[in-house]
Amino acid sequence: MEEIIMNKRAFILAFAALAAGPALAADPATIDWSKIPVVKVPLFYPGQSSYEWLRSDAHKGAVKEVMRGDACLSCHDEEDAEKDIGNKLVKGGALEPTPVKGKDGHKDLAVQAAFDDKNAYLRFQWKTQNNFPGSEHQYLRFDGKEWKVYGYPKLDKVVQEGTQPGIYEDRMSVMIDDGKVPGFAQQGCWLTCHDGQRDMPKQFTKEEVEANALLTAIKKKDVRKYLPESRTNPSDWKTGKSVEEIAKIKAAGGFVDLIQWRAHRSNPVGMADDGYVLEWRLGDAGKDMFGSNADKETHQPKFMWDAKKVGYKSITAKQLRKGDHFLIREKNAVPFDPKAGWKEGDMIPDYIVSREDAKGSAADNNAIASWKKGMWTVVMIRPLGLTNDDDKALKAGGVYNVGFAVHDDNITTRGHQVSFVRTLGLGAKADIQAVKLP
Repeated sequence: MEEIIMNKRAFILAFAALAAGPALAADPATIDWSKIPVVKVPLFYPGQSSYEWLRSDAHKGAVKEVMRGDACLSCHDEEDAEKDIGNKLVKGGALEPTPVKGKDGHKDLAVQAAFDDKNAYLRFQWKTQNNFPGSEHQYLRFDGKEWKVYGYPKLDKVVQEGTQPGIYEDRMSVMIDDGKVPGFAQQGCWLTCHDGQRDMPKQFTKEEVEANALLTAIKKKDVRKYLPESRTNPSDWKTGKSVEEIAKIKAAGGFVDLIQWRAHRSNPVGMADDGYVLEWRLGDAGKDMFGSNADKETHQPKFMWDAKKVGYKSITAKQLRKGDHFLIREKNAVPFDPKAGWKEGDMIPDYIVSREDAKGSAADNNAIASWKKGMWTVVMIRPLGLTNDDDKALKAGGVYNVGFAVHDDNITTRGHQVSFVRTLGLGAKADIQAVKLP
């Protein structure tokens, strides 16, 4: 199957946003990337290798080095180290209790970087495991009586047992630290990955979350990425610091930026979402470009496809991965009609996407992407000099610690391939040196 996912309207909107303002921006679609150096960054499957595991006796031969703050790459510096680790972990064992059949253990990521007076441009290329782009996400399916979620990530029990299909979008993620997060330069995203989180050892229970003062204060119902500095015991998610203490850490820049390009929930409108990690994996202030399409009271969809524009109001499972199935509020959606003659098996996306609705700091990042012959090409466009209190401000001459992750093959949470930490320099010496555009 050969397909190109490139929404022309999304690109036009993205470039219009870039060109606005006093400083001119490069057209990312016309940058001559053949003149920009390519850095090959190996990614590998990490399994359940958490922050706590790194500091345990199970991390044989390295726990002392980790505890004194040595970098992961100071040990794993041999050629093909990431490939060997990933291929071993993905097969199953102590760090992978629920292996996914056929999952890749490693992936090569090609990274290029450029910048001008207004933006940084990060270009990524990688081969997908499947021969189709992972642009589908979970659906709401009518069972003849009710609308229920259809499709889950492959690590979920319902998929492992075969009662639900594996459906989840591809993602490309970047973590950015400007040197203000203790330990990130040495151990990267492992600072954010902990026991107790979803699909990790000692996964939280509903009762534990409800009894936790910090999660109650920030109104969260599960455990996701967090930084050790946000806990009184860095290895125990239950020991959160006060909201006031965490606010001081944030004000001092002690958080990592998290940019995520999503093949279903951001790509259709030419964007990448913007968040950060501190006491939880949080979204930036404002509003994302995607939101739930399920009504909390009725569980019915809020929107359906506009049949006058796309020729259908819903799809069925037989139509999955046969074309674009994005529900874009301002382009192809109309309010849901419960009397539209719904039949068992009718499906509508569980998420509604909108560029017009995206607001504030959450809407900082643009992106363009294409999939062709098994390869994603994604260009993230990040404004320079952001002044929001939930962003890392990139600037010419700056050097940043970065970590990369790719999700594909219908898997989320820890079922990704990740990198050890690298440095990114905007016109400065680093592992990945962004080139100044003319």
